Amino acid sequence: MAVDQDPIPREALPPRWGLAELCDDQFVYRHSRPPIELIAESTIADRSHPVIGICRCWELRYRYFLTDRAITESIGRVSTQRAAVDGLLECMHRIHDTVSAADDPLEIREVLDTVSLSDLVPSGLSAPSK
Repeated sequence: MAVDQDPIPREALPPRWGLAELCDDQFVYRHSRPPIELIAESTIADRSHPVIGICRCWELRYRYFLTDRAITESIGRVSTQRAAVDGLLECMHRIHDTVSAADDPLEIREVLDTVSLSDLVPSGLSAPSK
């Protein structure tokens, strides 16, 4: 993906979400209320089995802000950038649909725990054509 191209088109974003940062190996989306950032960053796949052959993956994280500091927590890892985009978009929609304007980090954590990143993994190969 080109650095000047938004990973998620503006029209696909839920209300009050916007692109905050974009570079080759990371993109960050920010929500105003509650103040939260969703982060996708390419990283070394250090816990994958060597037979799989994955050397890089995308880690999804969220960051929330308290009065005196920012706290970043992991959501999970996915194997492709497309899955990272889909995962962040799903997180945004879940937050938008269920979290009120309250600044409760525990409520946000509970919502993000319901996002299944395994749903972003292809279920299998298509059947060969005859």
